[in-house]
Amino acid sequence: MPLNTTAHMASYDDFYEALISAHQGLSTEESHAMNARLVLLLSNHIGDLGVIREALRIARGRPEAAESVSKAGIGAISPVVPSHTPA
Repeated sequence: MPLNTTAHMASYDDFYEALISAHQGLSTEESHAMNARLVLLLSNHIGDLGVIREALRIARGRPEAAESVSKAGIGAISPVVPSHTPA
C-alpha cells in the first residue's frame, strides 16, 4: 500500500490545535521526546514498514520520494515548528 499524501482529514486546524496544545508547557527536550513517542505510536498503527519508509524519505525531503507525491499532498503535510512556552 503506498503512502497516502492527499488531504483527507476532516479538520486540519483542529489537528494542528491539538498537536500544539499537546506541546504547551513542555520543555524542548520533553517536546522532542513526545514527538518521538508519537511517531512510534503512529508507526505502530500504520504497521507497514514500506509505507513508514516512504513517509520518512518524504519527511526528510529526499527527491526520489517526493516525485511520487502530488503538489496538493506536499502542501497538506508541510511541517511547522511548534512554539514552546518558557519553562
